[in-house]
Amino acid sequence: MQEKKAETGTKSAKKANLLDHHSIKHILDESVSEIVTSRGYVEDARMSNVRLLLGTIIIVIALFAQFYKKKFPENRDFLIGCIVLYIVFNGLLQLIIYTKEKNAILFTYPPTGSVTSTGLVVSSKLPRFSDLYTLSIASADPKSISAGKPVEFTKSVTQWFTKDGVLVEGLFWKDVEALINDYAAEPKKKK
Repeated sequence: MQEKKAETGTKSAKKANLLDHHSIKHILDESVSEIVTSRGYVEDARMSNVRLLLGTIIIVIALFAQFYKKKFPENRDFLIGCIVLYIVFNGLLQLIIYTKEKNAILFTYPPTGSVTSTGLVVSSKLPRFSDLYTLSIASADPKSISAGKPVEFTKSVTQWFTKDGVLVEGLFWKDVEALINDYAAEPKKKK
């Protein structure tokens, strides 16, 4: 019991600027990631790695175009090729972000020892000028036999923050863990 108190005493409170919805969403998303990974789900960073690889390729193309040894009139064809490649790779990166990531804040592998063969995709929304935070959990592979039914909740962020902007983690953890439990629960069989 004393160890728990020591941990919570040294852990700093998460504070957000209540007038900045990006700050609020960032703190909530960060907490959701902590909660999900604490439940045994390991983060799947493959999508982030693909995005980083494509970004690196785009930067290398831009650097080649900038620092090619020949000057402009002589390197015209090379520059056109670099511009075309730059546009193609940027389009591919945006397509991946638009189709695969959407509002996802976390991709996971299935927990160790689990009977399911798919991980989770955790997504969140906090629209501008709104206090309604939507958190959804779905299967990373919705076409899989072991995929669970997607679950979500929409609640006001005002119930999780004090008037000073400090996140009341206990309340938020309870809500997120309830959502994870809803997703993990076996579907009731109809008679």
